[in-house]
Order: sequence, then C-alpha cells, then structure tokens
Amino acid sequence: MAQTKRVTIEIVGMHCQGCVNNAERSLRKVDGVRTATVSLAANQADVTFEPDQVDEQRLVKAIEQAGYEARLPRADEDGQEQQDLAERHAQELRRRLVLAWALTIPVMLVMLPPMLFGVWTHGPAHWIVQGVEIVLAAAVLFVAGRGVLRSAVRSVRSLAPNMDVLIALGSLSALVTGPAFLLAGGPGAHMSFAGVGAMIMAFHLTGRHLEAKARGRASRAIRELVELGARDARVLRDGQEVQVPISRLQKGDVMVVRPGEKVPTDGQVVEGRSTVDESMVTGEPIPAERKEGDEVIGATVNQRGMLKVRATRVGQETFLAQVIDLVRKAQSSKTRMQELADRITVYFVPAVVLLSLATFAAWMLFPQALSAAAGAMRPWLGYLPPSHVSPWAAAAFAAIAVLVIACPCALGLATPTAIMVAGGLGARHGLIVREGKALELLGRAGRIVLDKTGTVTQGRPTVTDVRPLGEVDERDLLQAAASLEHASEHPLATAVVQAARQRGLELKDVREFESITGKGVRGRLDAALVRVGNLHLMEEAGIDVSAARAAFDELRSAGRTALLVARDRELLGVLAVTDALKEGSRQAVDELKRMGMTVTMLTGDNRQTAEAVAAEAGIEHVLAEVLPDRKADEIRQLRRRSDRPVVMVGDGINDAPALAEADVGVAIGTGTDIAIESSSVTLVRGDLGALVQAARLSRATLRVVRQNLGWAFGYNLVAIPLAVLGLLHPVIAEIAMAASSITVVGNSLRLRRAL
Repeated sequence: MAQTKRVTIEIVGMHCQGCVNNAERSLRKVDGVRTATVSLAANQADVTFEPDQVDEQRLVKAIEQAGYEARLPRADEDGQEQQDLAERHAQELRRRLVLAWALTIPVMLVMLPPMLFGVWTHGPAHWIVQGVEIVLAAAVLFVAGRGVLRSAVRSVRSLAPNMDVLIALGSLSALVTGPAFLLAGGPGAHMSFAGVGAMIMAFHLTGRHLEAKARGRASRAIRELVELGARDARVLRDGQEVQVPISRLQKGDVMVVRPGEKVPTDGQVVEGRSTVDESMVTGEPIPAERKEGDEVIGATVNQRGMLKVRATRVGQETFLAQVIDLVRKAQSSKTRMQELADRITVYFVPAVVLLSLATFAAWMLFPQALSAAAGAMRPWLGYLPPSHVSPWAAAAFAAIAVLVIACPCALGLATPTAIMVAGGLGARHGLIVREGKALELLGRAGRIVLDKTGTVTQGRPTVTDVRPLGEVDERDLLQAAASLEHASEHPLATAVVQAARQRGLELKDVREFESITGKGVRGRLDAALVRVGNLHLMEEAGIDVSAARAAFDELRSAGRTALLVARDRELLGVLAVTDALKEGSRQAVDELKRMGMTVTMLTGDNRQTAEAVAAEAGIEHVLAEVLPDRKADEIRQLRRRSDRPVVMVGDGINDAPALAEADVGVAIGTGTDIAIESSSVTLVRGDLGALVQAARLSRATLRVVRQNLGWAFGYNLVAIPLAVLGLLHPVIAEIAMAASSITVVGNSLRLRRAL
C-alpha cells in the first residue's frame, strides 16, 4: 500500500454547505488524494494524500481553482499570524457591506412611500425616481455583490450549487422587474421589486458578516491553544543564557525557566525543584510538583523555583502541537447527523430553484386561488402587494421570497459549529477528542467499561502481606519472588521488587525467565525453578497449594491480589499486593450511574479480588479473570447485547485492542505519558472525574446539535410554505434566512459554558 500523508489546509471564502461540497469535490478530483473532508465551521480542509503523486501546494491550488483562498498553516506561527488571511477577507467583506448599504439606503427611501403609504410619483418624476432606484440597485448587485454573483456562477459550473445561487437568482429576478415596470407604464397592475433586489443583497452581506463573526468566536479554540505556547526560550549556550525563538529550539537544549515563566517545550528537569501549573493542558487546578528527573509539558507555567529543563520534544512533536493537530482533525470530522445534513444540502439548492419556478407557474395559472390566503392576511401584513396587481407581479413576489427564504446554511452549520466549540472547550479541560463521531456516540452511551488497573485504581500496587509457609523466612520468600519478578515489567512485579529493595534485600540473577500471560512468571534462581503467580500457574505445575489456601482466599476476599511463590515442587508462601482506588473513583462511578449509564469493571484479576475492588468503587457489574487478549472479545459481546454505544476506558497502551473494538475508546493517563493516538477520546488527567466531564460535554453537545438541526429543519418547513403562499416579503425572508444561521451559531456558542 502506498504511503500516505495528512495535511490541514486553511480556507477562506466559504459560507454555506454548497461551498463545502464544491471544495471537497475539487480536492477529490486531484490524483493521489485518498480522502478530503472540509469543515465550514472551522474553515479548513483535512486531506489524506499520497505524497509521491501530489504535493501540498497542488492541493492548495485545487482549492483556489474552486474559488476560495487557501493556505498551509506554518508550525512556527502564532495565533495572530494565522488570522491574517481571514482578516483580509473580513475587511473586504466589510467594505462591500458598507458600499451595499450606502447605495441601498437611498433605494429604501425611494421605495418606502409607495410600498407603505401608496404614494406614487407621476410624470417625469416617476421615470427619474424609478430610474435612480434601478441604477442604485444594479450597483448594489454588480459592485457590492459581485463576489456573491461570481460565487454563484462558479458553484453552478462545478455542479455544486450553493446558497449564493439562490441569492443571485432572487436579487437578479427582483432587479429585472424594475425595467419591466417602466416598460409597462408605471403604477397600476404592475410592481417594481428592483429596490427589493438591493435590499436582499445588502441584508445577505450583513448576515454573512455577522455569521462570520459568530463563527470566528466559535473557532477561537485553535487560536487559544496556539497562543498557550511560549514565543521564545532562554537557553544555555557555552555556559551563557541566550534568548532564542521557539522555532530554533533543538532537542537536547537546556532551558532556564524562572518563576512565572512558561516552559518553552516538553522536556525533563535536570536541575531545580518547583511547582508547575498544568491546568491549561490537563484541566487539573492543583499545581504539580516537579523535581530533577520529572517530565514537564510545554506551555505550562513554572510557579516557585527556577528549573533547568532539557528539551526532549520540539516543534510538531510536542504534546501541545499534537493536541492542536487532533483538535483540528476533530473539527474537520463529520458525525452521522452531519453526514445526513450534507446529503440533504446537496439537493437543497436545485430543489429550491425548482420550487421557486413551480411557485411562479402556480401563481400565473391559479392567481385567484392563491391570492385568497394573501387577501385574508393583507389587513395585518401591510407589505403584501395590493390586490389589484397583475398575476406576474404576485407570482414574482412569491417566487423571489421562496428563493431567498430557503436556508441550507443553517443545516450546514448545525453540527460542525457545536463540535468545534465542544472540541476546543474539551481541549482546555484536558479532554482531547479525535473525531466528532466520538462526541456523538459518547453522548448516547449506555455502558461504560472501566479497566481496573490504572483506571479505577492508582496503577501503583504495593505489597501489603508476606506470608511464608513452614520453615521459610519472610526475607527468603520476598527475595526469591523479587529476584524473579525483576525481569518482568508488570505493575505487580514492580511492587514486589520495590518491597524487596525497601528491606535491603539483594536480588539474584535469573536464567531461563519466562512470562506466562494471565498466570505469572517462572525462571531459574541458582539451580532451582521458581514460579510466582496465580492458582492456575501452580495447578498446571502440579504443585499442592492446600497449605496456603486459607491465606490465599482471605487475602483475595479482602480485595488484594494474592501471589503464590514456589521453588521446584515446594510452595514457599503467599504475597499480597493491593492497588488503592484513585481519589474520586467512587464519586465518578456514582455520577455516571446517575446519568443513566451501566458501569462495568473489566480485569484479569480473580473474581474475589475484582468484586472486592468493584464494591469499594460502587461498581455492580464485573468481568473478571479476562486475559489481555480476550478483552476485545468481551467488548464485542457487550456491543452485540447493547442497543446503545459501549465505551471502553483504559490506559491507551495495554488496552489498545479493546479500545479499538468499543464504539468509543477512551484513553486515560497523565501528561505526556498517554498514547493519545490510541483512542477516540483522551483524558489527560488520570482520574475518572475527567470521564464524567467528557460525558457531560458530549451530552450537552448532542443536545445543542439536536436543537440546531431542529431549528434549521423547522425554520425551512415553516418559512418555505409561507413564501409559496405569498405571505412573506422577500426582504423579510432574507432577514429571516440570515437570522437562522446566526441563531444556530449563537446556540452552539452556549457550549462554552458547558463545563
């Protein structure tokens, strides 16, 4: 399989789902592009391509050929530089907006007297006034609104019609009625909507400007994350402190970080002791103590003492850079609801154009029947055309309203704006979401499966009991077990070795060491074959464990992991290891259950120990004695039996197959030690309280998405029939259309207060 590469490209100039479809289609036509996903809310494209067939500049060119501005974000730029392209586009939009209103306000002053008061000019004044209105309206459309018209033409040529097609058709149709009105001889049965065309374009540009500002607030997450990073670093060079830009830092550089300064990049403390505020990347408010040998995360703030830190990751390798990349990717990903909305919007604009033509034809064919509704409402809706207007004037009024009231923009923004705000908020609280679908599924989850070690418990076991049998001494028992376990990397082995060292015991060399998955270890100490493990290991070796059975069962029922130690065929004794619950585990489990979720603990421990730990944590469902290679199978079985998504929470490394098998895999850890690529959601903090926050954020996001989609669908279902019946003035229709998009974005912004 050919090697692939992924790149994020910033795009400026998109304003509806049609633009998204156009940009995606242009990218997918390029040879070598595997996938291309464009986000309207984030103004970016996420592209996977084969670098031996196409380069990044060719992808940028493809987007530019579709009619938009594009650029590749630089790794060393700050948040301000990233806004330059968008700011230039915003300034151009503001200039066109000011020009549009400068020309439209005189048009409104000309058209309001006849529309509201029935006051018409006559004779030469009539021709002059109507001529001025047509000229000013044409200037609004072809000068201030030329970007909209160009966008409409481009989207039609690319067979991906966007919202601008509806606005262009609506405003141009209204403009054409002006000359037709003059040719028909002025006031009477005919009406001019030329001024309406200008107002449609002016309000459209206003709505686009306000929507862009609201989307800018929604997309602030990336800029805020980028701005967390330090701009420069103080580095030791030849014994002297030298200040260098962050882009010139190299691995191995020793940085000097004084109190109150940001740690420039990820590294390891080589000198000093201090507390470090990591809340900006982990969400943990309590400062962490850091000393020689400890890791520190770039962008965190040193509080008390001076630290010397050796840089271990720079540039795009840093933890913060990975978080920013994952947030960007999540903002470009699409949920199932978004995919449904996208499929609808592909056909939306052509369907609205056809509906508008059908509306015009219906009003021409059945004017009296359709005028009945308008006639009944005319006393309350003063903006409706008079009853004596010609059928074509009434038909044009309704058809233009249909064109501008329909709004695919709100549908296109409903999901991505909510996902974008939630993703940024989560990142600032140490909740990293790799894809929008994970938020959707986590919000609907019915079962949470928690791995025991390191998730429910601290993952730092300690030896609590050493119980030798017969003539065996405690030190001999512990020395034999620790010497063998020294060759293992299992957390229980680490606890045994640590206990031996605390007692000053010398460890012996091991030969023929072997780790037996799910059972224990064995190896030779001197000439003897020593085994350390569970009952299964001893029974397979034919070793009699009856002498230790009572102690073994007692320790397991107390929630401890009991390890049997044997030398050749002789049982030496029992060791007990316990792993205390993490602080807050019980409270988090109780809260998850209050949220209506079933909590299950999954572990390789024996059932007695597992149930004791589960009882302490308030977990009622336990899957015990599950070997590591069987965890994914257990998750698969749970998914088959559940009608709601299943979430697996583990350390992201040992549980990778189970995390991948679950509907949502959640990796939980601390700082840079987590494998953040191994799961759909990563909790930077190592406690289950972060899982509760993630569940709350997901449910809040799902609620907002449903509200947004409900509003977007409901708005169109109500507004379009009113327009067909001729009960909406085209200008009011355009204002309502713009307001619908702004409402959706504004509702998504409420998520910034979800945590």
